[in-house]
Amino acid sequence: MFIDSHCHLDKLDLQDVHNGLDDVLQKAREVKVTEMLSVGVTLDSFPKMLGMIEPHSNIYASCGVHPLDVESPFALDLLHEYASHPRVVAIGETGLDYHYQPETSQLQKLRFEQQVDLAVKLNKPLIIHTRNAREDTLSILRNGHADQCGGVIHCFTEDLPFAEAAIELGFYISISGIVTFKQATELKEVVKELPLERLLIETDSPYLAPVPHRGKENQPAYVVEVASYIAQLKGCSLSEVAEKTTQNFKKLFLQ
Repeated sequence: MFIDSHCHLDKLDLQDVHNGLDDVLQKAREVKVTEMLSVGVTLDSFPKMLGMIEPHSNIYASCGVHPLDVESPFALDLLHEYASHPRVVAIGETGLDYHYQPETSQLQKLRFEQQVDLAVKLNKPLIIHTRNAREDTLSILRNGHADQCGGVIHCFTEDLPFAEAAIELGFYISISGIVTFKQATELKEVVKELPLERLLIETDSPYLAPVPHRGKENQPAYVVEVASYIAQLKGCSLSEVAEKTTQNFKKLFLQ
């Protein structure tokens, strides 16, 4: 059994690539991907995404504002209302991205701090996006007492010291299809060093399809390819990766 810990189901092509959400879920079931977390990136898109997944008890939701979407409509009381929904198991995707939008860095930091504060208040884990912002990301997590709620560094592409610092704060490290890319040499070495007890697996669908599906739209079924590659790197069985990452997901998001 596998769990896709991070996907954007509302962004999949449900007309030309898939025959609706049920088709996506059937493809996942066929390879034993039984549960998934559909991640929110803006407040205005959240109600539609929640309505889309509500009939499916095996799909969980998160609510947050992505660092590349910080200029989207925002109201703190509305975020609190959405994040308090019982189907919402995490706050985010939030964090910092100085690679694509360094000009919004101050607003990114404000939104990030607000979401960390809310996660601690609601005792729901954080889903963190970080790029070219290692020091500020860790600083805001530490200053915001994010160790009290924990969370995950999603789609991890940072170095080993960053991973270790995040783990010290009680965070998990989520590995995406990037690990299968030929050029991801540093990430492969980091995965070898990290304990399975702190890893999650994800697709980040519809983005970043793993080898051998590069160039196609990603989907939750492909998380098995990520798990298989981790097993090769760590010299363990695929079933062990499946079991540990499933346990980790449930410990972080469902307990």
